[in-house]
Amino acid sequence: MTAFPIFPQAECFEEASVGHIALVGAGPGARDLLTLRAVDRLERADVVFYDRLVEPDVLDLARPGAELVFVGKHVGAHSWPQDRINRVIVAEALKGRRVVRLKSGDPGIFGRASEEMDAARAAGIPIELVPGVTAAAAAGASLGRSLTERGVANTLVLTTGTGCASDPLPDSSRLSGPGTTTAFYMSVRQADRLASDLMHRGIPPESHVDICVDVSKPTERHLRATVRTLPEVIHRNRINGCAILLVTWPDEFAARSQSTQDSKSDMREKKFEVAMI
Repeated sequence: MTAFPIFPQAECFEEASVGHIALVGAGPGARDLLTLRAVDRLERADVVFYDRLVEPDVLDLARPGAELVFVGKHVGAHSWPQDRINRVIVAEALKGRRVVRLKSGDPGIFGRASEEMDAARAAGIPIELVPGVTAAAAAGASLGRSLTERGVANTLVLTTGTGCASDPLPDSSRLSGPGTTTAFYMSVRQADRLASDLMHRGIPPESHVDICVDVSKPTERHLRATVRTLPEVIHRNRINGCAILLVTWPDEFAARSQSTQDSKSDMREKKFEVAMI
């Protein structure tokens, strides 16, 4: 298969004598959602370090004889902390091997790609980023809907409800507002907080939420909730794994809210005029 180098460093993947790392997006699960470049890198890798969300049939694309190493993290059991992953992928590349770091979704979206790229560059190892289909895009496609729509939502926000263990929880809903669709990654455990934050920002409690579980995988399922019922629906259906929460806050609510504020302002002005008389 023809290689698709877009950076000068990518050409190093052709030569076994020169170590190289490719951070490859495996997409949301389905093998046929990988890019041609991702398949190319897998077919020529000497070693593949893969995450726990990568489907087994994606690994089948690796060339015969390639070493497959699981470096996934599980909640509460980080046997492969990030700094250890950084060390091993660099160490293998320093041996002159073609290394693929295979991540679910897109490596550049909540994939900690920056840390691995920094480690490679510090060691003088050429590294490239191969994008993948991110879960929010796959969720929208699976639902048969656009994540943006003229007059409804002209802004798409990708955010996460979870941060590093040492960091405070992110203010995930700070960019949500009328005219936005917000895709919440890794947020199932934060559903109570997110629902409360969204309602505090003014979204109508009955606004609907799409809960997309295991998008593009054989175990895929969709559930619908409102912002108010989101925590209860997640708890009742025992959703504790990989899920995207899609919340659209239509522009019409902005007009409705502004109309209500204008009406209240008019009432205050009329009362003030009566008081002056």
